[in-house]
Amino acid sequence: MSKAEEALAIFQKHLGTEEGVGQWHTVTQEQINLFADATGDHQFIHVDPEKAAKLSPYKVTIAHGFLTLSLIVHLGRSIPPVDPKAYEGVVMGINYGLDRVRFPAPVKVNSRIRARRELLGAELKGPGTIQLKQRVTVEIEGEEKPGCVAETLTRLVYA
Repeated sequence: MSKAEEALAIFQKHLGTEEGVGQWHTVTQEQINLFADATGDHQFIHVDPEKAAKLSPYKVTIAHGFLTLSLIVHLGRSIPPVDPKAYEGVVMGINYGLDRVRFPAPVKVNSRIRARRELLGAELKGPGTIQLKQRVTVEIEGEEKPGCVAETLTRLVYA
């Protein structure tokens, strides 16, 4: 049995269960500005605190939805693996895409966010490749609604 097949059996035992919750991360104005520079999206609700205080319904700047989405990788690193044995032999992980993404609530500047992840699916895609489907919920500290809910697809390539 290959490493990928062994890992698949482990992942399949955990389908439908929460993998864990990550550590808090503060979204700063500097991070928002850097993302605006990288993407060319300089809308005032993101980068102009004075104008946002006057015109935005949130009264402060907010992170770009795609910034929140892009932080999923960073936020997920602090979630411990459901079973470390499933990752033995992994030589790389590949972001394969997304099935569904929503931004239920804005992430206001200086908010603390963290990821909560659930394993939805695991399948063998080749002799040494597994595809994981996970639901990642980006929680905002003190808020009822999350900043992002995404179904991510990741391919794990085993040696």
